[in-house]
Amino acid sequence: MKLGLVLHELHHSENDLAQELLHASERHKVDHSIYHLGQDLAEWSRQHVREIAEIAGDYGQKLDHEPKSELATARRLRERGSEMLGRKGFPELALLHDLREIYTKACGVSADWEMLAQAAQGIQHLDLLAVVQRCHPDTLRQMKWANAAIKENSTQILVS
Repeated sequence: MKLGLVLHELHHSENDLAQELLHASERHKVDHSIYHLGQDLAEWSRQHVREIAEIAGDYGQKLDHEPKSELATARRLRERGSEMLGRKGFPELALLHDLREIYTKACGVSADWEMLAQAAQGIQHLDLLAVVQRCHPDTLRQMKWANAAIKENSTQILVS
């Protein structure tokens, strides 16, 4: 059974998505909706990491229950840089880049959740299916948020 490998990859991908959301929110702190929503959405992925680690042992994987974190100093430097730059120069293009990265990472995470859902249904592993049913809708909302933010910001940023 290869479910453990998918759980391992998903654990890694959720950690990456959480970090991408946190970094983007900190880089664009002057945009309060990006900052606050990015922080909240990152916490969803961090919770997914914990849930994946909890069930992964049943599939031969020993995964860290605590999501990746970074030094507070690096975070503060990014936030300060965002405040200093404000909306001057090309931070708007950086916003679109960050939103694109979030969207594509969330799409990959969603595909992993979908694979696990299909396998869990097929072999009737109800505990795994329950984790998927709790976490996958959050990932879909993360994708929709990033896509909506891209749509909302693209015209103004790209034609100004």
